Amino acid sequence: MSRKNSQIKTGIFLMIFSGVFFAGTLIIPFFDLPTKTKVAASTTSFILMEVVFWAGGLLVGKELFTKYKNQLNPLNWFKKKEQNG
Repeated sequence: MSRKNSQIKTGIFLMIFSGVFFAGTLIIPFFDLPTKTKVAASTTSFILMEVVFWAGGLLVGKELFTKYKNQLNPLNWFKKKEQNG
């Protein structure tokens, strides 16, 4: 049970940590670097973001991954929750 718990915590950490690479993708164009370097660094950062996010998703499992993916989607941040009944 402890191993499963640490696996889920690691997966959640990776999913949240992917935001660092996302921020990097947005910030890199503002650095004073040659255009080729900016393009390569932004592309690498974007690919790393996707790989880290999906690796975290594999660690947490389908149910938890779907839950956190919906919570991380900005379109769902301000929606009112539907009440059953």
